[in-house]
Parts: sequence; C-alpha cells; structure tokens
Amino acid sequence: MTMFADIHATVLAALDEMCAAGQLPAGLDMRAVAVEPPRDAAHGDMATNAAMVLAKPAGMNPREIAVALAEKLAKDARIASADVAGPGFLNLRLTADAWRGVVATILAQSASYGRSTLGQGRRINVEYVSANPTGPLHVGHTRGAVFGDALARLLDFTGHDVTREYYINDGGAQVDVLARSVYLRYLEAHGQEVAFADGTYPGDYLIEVGQALKDAVGDAYLGQDEAVWLAAIRDFATDRMLVLIREDLAALGVEMDVFYSEKSLYGTGRIEAALADLRGKGLIYEGVLEPPKGKTPEDWEPREQTLFKSSEFGDDVDRPVMKSDGAWTYFAPDIAYHYDKITRGFDELIDIFGADHGGYVKRMKAAVAALSNNLVPLDIKLMQLVRLKRGDQELKMSKRAGTFVTLRDVVEMVGPDVTRFVMLTRKNDAPLDFDVDKVREQSKDNPVFYVQYAHARVQSVLRKGAELGITAGGVDDLGAISDPAELALVAKLAHWPRLVESAAEAHEPHRIAFYLYELASDFHALWNKGNGEPALRFLQEDDPATSRGKFAMISAVAIVISNGLGILGVRPADKM
Repeated sequence: MTMFADIHATVLAALDEMCAAGQLPAGLDMRAVAVEPPRDAAHGDMATNAAMVLAKPAGMNPREIAVALAEKLAKDARIASADVAGPGFLNLRLTADAWRGVVATILAQSASYGRSTLGQGRRINVEYVSANPTGPLHVGHTRGAVFGDALARLLDFTGHDVTREYYINDGGAQVDVLARSVYLRYLEAHGQEVAFADGTYPGDYLIEVGQALKDAVGDAYLGQDEAVWLAAIRDFATDRMLVLIREDLAALGVEMDVFYSEKSLYGTGRIEAALADLRGKGLIYEGVLEPPKGKTPEDWEPREQTLFKSSEFGDDVDRPVMKSDGAWTYFAPDIAYHYDKITRGFDELIDIFGADHGGYVKRMKAAVAALSNNLVPLDIKLMQLVRLKRGDQELKMSKRAGTFVTLRDVVEMVGPDVTRFVMLTRKNDAPLDFDVDKVREQSKDNPVFYVQYAHARVQSVLRKGAELGITAGGVDDLGAISDPAELALVAKLAHWPRLVESAAEAHEPHRIAFYLYELASDFHALWNKGNGEPALRFLQEDDPATSRGKFAMISAVAIVISNGLGILGVRPADKM
C-alpha cells in the first residue's frame, strides 16, 4: 500500500471500531471518507473529512466525531499528532519514521512504485492523431500524438487495458485531391512541367511518391483521363502516406495498435447498421432543420433530410446523417466508427481532437450515449494550437511540407525526448508556445533540462559513492534522513501514487510533467542547501552509514523521476 492509501485504511478501521463500540451508528456509508493533503501545508501532512461527511447520516455534531476519531488515530505509531480544526476537519502529522518508510517502499517496489489496479478489468480505446493521410504530420499533430501516447501510457500504468488507435480519414474528398497532386508529380517524374492549382498539395514530400508511381506503372497513365487513374492512384498515394505517417510517429516513439480505415465503413453495411440501431431506438427521423444562426454548417439544407435526435442527449440541435440526395453526411461514418468501437467491447472511449473540432464534441457524445444506452462514456480532449518559435520569430514554413512545420522538423531540431516533455508542459486546452532555443538552455526555466538534470545528478552521486564502496542502504540506514527539508522531499515522493491515479482519472497526463518539475525543484533545492550545510550533502565520505541512508533517499527520487518520465515516453538521463 502507499502512504495515503495506508492512512486512509487506518482511518476507516478506526471508524469501524467506533461503530462497533457504539460511538457511531452501525452501517454508515464510508465511501465519501477521504484522506488528502490539507489545502495549507502548515496545517499538517494529511487531513481527513471523515467527521464532516459522517455527521449528517450519524445525526451527530461533526466536531464530536472528529475528537473521538483523533483520540483513536493518535495511538497509531505513524501519527505524531491528530488535531481537530474548524467545524470538524482532522489534520494529521506523521512521524519521521513513517516518512522514512516511504523510501523503503519505493526501493522495494522500484519500477512498480505508483502503479495501481485503478483500471483493472476496464478496456479503454484511445484514438489520437487521426490526421488526413495526405502528407507528413505537422507540429499540431505532434501535440495530439504526444498527449495521446502519454495518456495511453498513464492508463496502462494504472491497470487499464488500453488500445491505441489511429482513424485513417481516407473516405473523403481530400484523398482525391491527394491523388491529383501525386499525378502531377508523376507527370513531373516523366519530365513534364506542371503547375499546382489552389487546393492541391505542392510539398516536396510527394516528389518521391510521383517517382515511385512512375517506377510502378511506367507511362500507363500519361495522357489518360482522370477516371482511368484516380481510384488507383488514390490507393497508391494513401498507402505511401501511411508509411510516411508511421515513420513520423516512430521518430516520436509513438506506436499504434490499430489503424482503422474510414473507407472500410462504406459499401460494407457498417454505416447502415449503426443507423439501424439508432432507428430501432426511435432516434432517426425525416425532417427539416431550422436555419442556423450565424455561420451555416456544411451539412445544413433547407430541405428534408434524415436526422438523428442528438438533442435528446445534450446536443444543441438534431444532426443530419443523410442529405436530401441520399449521400451520407460527414457525421454518418463517424457514428458508424464509434458504433464499431462499442461493439468491440470497450468500457470507455477517449477521442483526441484538434481545437477546430470543438463543434463536434456534443454531437459525438450524443451519438455514443445513444448507441451504448449511456453505458460507454466518451471523453473528448481538444488540443489547442502550438506556436513554434525561435526566440521572437515564429516558425511557420517547411520546405519539405510546403506550407507547415512538420513533426519530423521539430524532432530533428530538439530530439524526441524534449519534444514530448515540452508538449506536456501545458494543459491540452491551453495554447502552447514551443521555443526551440529555450528548450536547449540549461536552466531552471527549461523544465526538460531541470527534470533530466535531477536524475543525472542522482546518478552522478551514486557513481561517486560506488567508487568509494558506498551504495544505497536499507531500512537500518534510513535514520540519516532527518532534516525537515529531507523529510519534505520524501513526503513529495509519497504523493506520487495519488498523483498518478488522479491524473489517470482526469485523463490529464500533463499533471505528471508538472509533478516531476516540482519534485526536481525540491531535489535541486536540497542539493543547493547542502552547499552551505555540509551535513546535508548526500555523500559523506567519512560517514558511510549516513551516506547509505541519504543514497537510499536520492535513489528513491531517481526511481520516481524515471517512472514519471516513462509515462511521458521520455528517457531519463544518467549523464549531462
């Protein structure tokens, strides 16, 4: 058990004893009882709301419950004091030995410290990136790729069965544009001069695709009408782009479990099956929507259409699924795709969209709620824009892509580890400035360096100690951890399992990056304190026993940093 979970269990056990002794009514529901850090650290190490949440069902004064509970908890060897505050909150302070026990736990659990069974038995589908297969991934896709991959790793770390999925948007008009663009490069490979019209893709990345097409078919398509070559080149180009996209993701350390083709939904009865499910529930009808206020959406028509009653599930209006001419709207295959996810047996769905898909959130949530009978939750995370900068200059162009900075550009500039960490230094719904010069600085203002440097410093001390025959100690050596600053650092380590679970429940991997920066800051502060107070230095050459205890503490720091960076998909640095 972790420290917070252990003390929580102790509180519950004390409450059970109070019920058995008649101090509390029997059969109280204890599920709302929590043990958390107090809002003000000066009030103690932990606080419990037990008296406050039990007072009403027990028909008692909360302070009366708190006083009795405090008396019981004060007898626990790990609890130095239990103080009642305000109307009935209970603040706890732990003994130094209790905190030292955290170090022993971390060393024993090592790479498993912080792992939990929170999601045991739950299957989650995380869909992310899902860019149009028309070119290399750009810097905006990079943020979604990092966020999605880190979230999947976080959920895996907390015991969920995670499927990482990429939805290939290969069923729309954009792949026809890709085919026409590749045809121009094909003509160019044959020595012809070409001009790229507006709406085509002029990036250099298609030069090799045009050459590959020439190598594959020779002059078979020269002078031919579009009807002859469009479908074949569309498939050829899409396959080539997916190879490129996979390579881009691999450069970032991202691997997908499933690549799901939108095209596979058409002509296979899957769209019809999803809509039949909704029709069977009385949620599909023929009707005419009111004219929209403001900007007219693409799927609105002033004529009768086939509509889904999404307004019954929290959407603003009902949504068209089929146009008056019988063609599917963009929404119809998306409904079918999510229906497929539900039928695959996932307990929860997570979609990671770009900020420009904000208007799609309510309708997709409505569709999933309707299709799953409100049994499968859908969480949609929107990725705000990334502004790539070099000092005061914004970077907007890439020669290879033609009109945007690619994922590969970013990785080549700063490396995959830096790219991943920086992308998680802001919450997903906040815009992110990525300064490629700033992330190369070796300073506290560079969070990547600051966290990596903490891990490297620990390894440096341990290597020096090993040269002197001193290694991290065990339980008998932990008495060397005694200074308030040392105990505060250990208390920070004790928060790690709680932090992991809360980040997983909220689907917010950025919390891991924030925590690691705070932990690194506490570690560096203790290191600097040792410069002025020799007794706080981790390596005490004339006192191996003290060194062993302090080595145990900093080894625990390195373990937590390594575990946290692993969730972010970043390698810890041993030397810098």
